[in-house]
Amino acid sequence: MEFLASPELWIAFATLLLLEIVLGVDNVVFISILAGRLPEHQQARARTIGLSLALVTRLILLASLSWVIGLTAPLFTVLGQEISGRDLILLLGGLFLLGKATYEIHEHLEGEEHAKSGKVASFGAVIAQILVLDVVFSLDSVITAVGMVDQLFIMVAAVIIAMIVMLVSAGAISRFVNEHPTVKMLALSFLLLIGASLVAEGFDQHIPKGYVYGPIAFSIFVEFLNLRARKKRQEAKPVHLHPTYVKNGQAHPEPESTTPVG
Repeated sequence: MEFLASPELWIAFATLLLLEIVLGVDNVVFISILAGRLPEHQQARARTIGLSLALVTRLILLASLSWVIGLTAPLFTVLGQEISGRDLILLLGGLFLLGKATYEIHEHLEGEEHAKSGKVASFGAVIAQILVLDVVFSLDSVITAVGMVDQLFIMVAAVIIAMIVMLVSAGAISRFVNEHPTVKMLALSFLLLIGASLVAEGFDQHIPKGYVYGPIAFSIFVEFLNLRARKKRQEAKPVHLHPTYVKNGQAHPEPESTTPVG
């Protein structure tokens, strides 16, 4: 049990846990948006199944680390660019995110008439899309974890704890996103940004995560201030006009001017 007394391992665990939670929030937001297309009584079940599949996918990938590491080996070359299994998954996953986020933005901006003509998604179709999303985010998460720490038990512990946090907070995050249209649009914009970064990663153009999540954090902070300001305006008391003067204990309005014009 020497690892319990190692500050380096604890720091690595805390860093990886924070990263897994950040990636998990992305997952929860998109799962919430997809589940929002279902009838209300099925949404919580879809979120739970989606996050459970995310946890299982991550654990399976961690259990097959040799296969995951092998995905980074080049499979073929296109126009001088070596493409590995990881690159293919990131490319397809990034394109999926770009397409799905663009479609969702289009759906939300088309207005009521388009919304009435839209079809309600089936439960199976939503779960299938969530599963595709889970594979993409899980692969990115696991490869990042492999690059940060060497101990498998640290990776497993960080993944399990992060998923527990996501399961507990999924309902609150989903309600917050669905109750605030501007936040939902902002979340879809984030998914466009993440999808573009995954496509870039697939072409071996590494974008530091700070460059992606820094603007996202700043946008969330600004939107938080906007929501607070909007809430204060709604709760503000109406302004009452006071009489100009009081005579004999009774308020009298200011007399109208009788000065002729011109």
